[in-house]
Amino acid sequence: MRQPFFFAATLCVLFIAGCSSRPLKEEPLPSDVTVSGDFANTAGVDQFIQRMRQQHGFRPAETAAILSRAKRQQSIINLMNHQAPKKSTGPNGAWTRYRAKFLTDDTINKGAAFWQHNAAALSRAEARYRVPAEYVVAIIGVETHFGGFVGKTRILDALTTLAFAYPRRAAYFNDELADFLVMTRNERLDPTQPRGSFAGAMGLGQFMPSSFHRYAVDFTGDGHRDLWNPSDAIGGVANYFKGNGWRAGEPVAVRANVAPEFRAGSLKTGFDTRYRLSELAKYGITPAQSLGGVTQVSLLELDAKGGYEYWLGLTNFYVITRYNHSVYYAMTIHQLAQAIRARR
Repeated sequence: MRQPFFFAATLCVLFIAGCSSRPLKEEPLPSDVTVSGDFANTAGVDQFIQRMRQQHGFRPAETAAILSRAKRQQSIINLMNHQAPKKSTGPNGAWTRYRAKFLTDDTINKGAAFWQHNAAALSRAEARYRVPAEYVVAIIGVETHFGGFVGKTRILDALTTLAFAYPRRAAYFNDELADFLVMTRNERLDPTQPRGSFAGAMGLGQFMPSSFHRYAVDFTGDGHRDLWNPSDAIGGVANYFKGNGWRAGEPVAVRANVAPEFRAGSLKTGFDTRYRLSELAKYGITPAQSLGGVTQVSLLELDAKGGYEYWLGLTNFYVITRYNHSVYYAMTIHQLAQAIRARR
């Protein structure tokens, strides 16, 4: 597993909240329904089986048989425990190092080649969802190096381990496991076959099962939504952006001119900040280029080698952070997208 390309998807998992479950009726399971294997007699398993019956129509014996084939993976728990983001004590060049992992000549060249090979699907996605092709390509590049590293962990093992052996995020992964089983039923897949990241993300775009149900599309017309198929992945990523509010024709982020007297910490920064341009101007912060009619932006601070960089994020920058709640991630997607378009 190439960790840099799965780091993004894993952070996304840590921040996205799962869907809440409807209250279950307390009904005993049939006496002949038992779970064997690593999750036998595990707290919460019987309730999950009830949930799958009451909410999704799964026969208890069917769910029990699937869970009996799941393997508890301690390595997955260990990896999840190491994903907590480290607090920066900058300026120390953290952004420059992060950027360098993804904006390489190899990645840019492969991005241009991926675009060339999938030009028809990217053109259709851009026309249908009004999301520029370069941003779809950049997401797939950062998440899985254009399909080169989609993950080797069985999704069933990942989600079952995290649903029943990782209390800190058990509710979220319980929901994702339920969505995964519904996905495999609907797509007529063997639940033991799909493989992806250790956190349960799948395919070229590293969708979690809940994202599959919301945004995956059949872009090939074969009657299936296949996250491992480049065309379906392209359609799904574009639909994800559209569903989260992408504004066609609007910039993503622009560099800010900052007065010499401005000091780091004078204003709150981050993708979730909101400032009027007139307010920022009082602090000596102005856009380096026209923003058209946009008057409200976020203030972004990047800990670059040699000092902080400041950028102004627009709505589309915020949309990218719905994929991964990180300023560095979203800025990497933006800059990689521009680099791939220029190279192509």
